[in-house]
Amino acid sequence: MGERTETVTDQLDAEDAKIVTLARSARARIGAAEGSAVRDTDGRTYTGCTVRTATLRLSALQVAVANAFSSGAEGLEAAAVVTEAEEVDSDSVAAVRDLASGAPIFRAGGDGRVVEVSRSS
Repeated sequence: MGERTETVTDQLDAEDAKIVTLARSARARIGAAEGSAVRDTDGRTYTGCTVRTATLRLSALQVAVANAFSSGAEGLEAAAVVTEAEEVDSDSVAAVRDLASGAPIFRAGGDGRVVEVSRSS
């Protein structure tokens, strides 16, 4: 029997794993560059995908945060983004921090494995 290496994904609680799964599904649904999900302080979840049109450019996290805010969320508990990028862009982080200064932001690759957790410093 081989040795198993524990990853960040293995350490997620069920609710955090759920938003990573939702983010991955949102990305896959339309083949977007990124998919995201956020959980508000009431436990509700909101998803988003990258938006790129001739006149509008929004990251997946910006869309998910906007969905949460427009639905009346007063704060966020956690956020997740599925992306091939090496880091979550600063505008996306700022959108999350507008509603939650200390919420973790999980960055996962296309396979859904979390490779980084960012927390406010």
